[in-house]
Amino acid sequence: MTASIAFDVYGTLIDPLGISNALKPLIGKDKAHAFSETWRSKQLEYTFRRGLMRSYEEFPVCTRQALDYCCLQYNSNLDEVSRRDLMKMYQVLPAYDDVEPALRLLQDLDVQLFAFSNGVERDIQSLLENANLTTYFEGIVSVDEVQSFKPDPEVYNHFLKKTRSESKSTWLVSGNPFDILGAISAGWESIWLQRQEKSIFDPWNEQASEIIKSLDELAQIQSFHSHQSGR
Repeated sequence: MTASIAFDVYGTLIDPLGISNALKPLIGKDKAHAFSETWRSKQLEYTFRRGLMRSYEEFPVCTRQALDYCCLQYNSNLDEVSRRDLMKMYQVLPAYDDVEPALRLLQDLDVQLFAFSNGVERDIQSLLENANLTTYFEGIVSVDEVQSFKPDPEVYNHFLKKTRSESKSTWLVSGNPFDILGAISAGWESIWLQRQEKSIFDPWNEQASEIIKSLDELAQIQSFHSHQSGR
């Protein structure tokens, strides 16, 4: 069976901290980066909470509530128009510089590429189109279709069913350790993208199959080539 590679989107292909440039004129350069980091961490925290509580809301709801939290924490009195504008900018966040070259190299391998995200499909489609990445993917798989969030096992099972993939020949590429651990728990192979040296993988017993510093390294991973030769 052809190997499937599931790419996480936010934090792997698309830079959620890219929103800091839009924040600078609104709250000041000194606060923008910290604000964007807190916004991202709270966004994820809210998805974890909702997954555990079985109280699903779409990813944009979690994003907006996290934005409102940050406005309170950083004492930033952003009006409703500014908050809506920031939410719109979340649909045109920039891709990391290594994404498009890496995807182009993977086209030479016998693998299927999918975008696999907590985001709703319409937003992921917008992000990929804005970054000129849509042609590299067989499709988009959103957790919205099962109304839960990563790392719920049902999310990973849904990916396998929708893409007709097998866990043993499916790889998750993600910059988010919680996502990698979810994939490992589901029986997938996994590649942790450690974009920052200071990034720490959770000290659990499980470890990613591979660790890379840049997506440029993906095409050189021997396991992909081994899978091809063993078909």
